[in-house]
Amino acid sequence: MTTRNRPLSPHLQVYKPQITSILSITHRITGVVLCFGAVLLTYWLMAATYGPDAFATAQAILGSWLGILVLFGVVFSLWYHLANGIRHLAWDAGWGFEITQLTTSGYAVLIVSAVLSVVTIIMAFAVGV
Repeated sequence: MTTRNRPLSPHLQVYKPQITSILSITHRITGVVLCFGAVLLTYWLMAATYGPDAFATAQAILGSWLGILVLFGVVFSLWYHLANGIRHLAWDAGWGFEITQLTTSGYAVLIVSAVLSVVTIIMAFAVGV
């Protein structure tokens, strides 16, 4: 079999990242983070069923600065995945395919996700996480 010197298929290094591609990749990553968050929620609920000592340990882990940072990431992932899912529903309805609409809705998803994440964390601390 002969090998030809022909160019390789274009890859990520060839193209300049666009808002749509970045948000698509982020959507997939947040889906994985949400799976991890479901495992954390399961751990927390199981610790609550195993008694006060196990629950205190879970609270200490999730209440540490690293635990709060992870929980903030899970909360952001939840809001981002929801907002971007609504954006995809709009696309399924046939709305938002012009470049300006794609860019505007992409930045709106980021802003809405960030604002709702901060509001959620503030409300969680207000009731005493």
